Amino acid sequence: MFEKGDDPLKKFVMRTFLRLHTALYRLSNGKIGGNMGDNKILLLNSIGRKSGKERVSPLAYIEDNGRYILTASNGGGPNHPGWYYNLLNTPNVTIEVMGKTINAMAKMAEGAERNRLWEKLTANFDQFRQYQEKTDRTIQMFILTPEQL
Repeated sequence: MFEKGDDPLKKFVMRTFLRLHTALYRLSNGKIGGNMGDNKILLLNSIGRKSGKERVSPLAYIEDNGRYILTASNGGGPNHPGWYYNLLNTPNVTIEVMGKTINAMAKMAEGAERNRLWEKLTANFDQFRQYQEKTDRTIQMFILTPEQL
């Protein structure tokens, strides 16, 4: 989300916005903050790989056969978002989706499955294709499989 040398005011505004978004999402069971434009939003609760503390990230997702798909686009920035590394380190997560709390296991999408999910995502949300064009890194996708599946 942030790059080295980012403006402290920008960091403060973004952190404040994310905290407010998370609070409103939880208070309204996703009625406020559950959609941003055409994107559906969930709250990813992961464990910080360095801090060991719970981290909450409001993220856009798509659904695929009962699973939740997250895209580590970071707006096309040069680095993966922090939550990407958290999932690699601790793949057991909790997500909040429109008032439901779901335990899930995260795994990175690879090969043909990643290509299929990328096409599904970008067919409806061209901004992700634009993010890929902005960066040299491959934008990764994670599959979150609920415990009951």
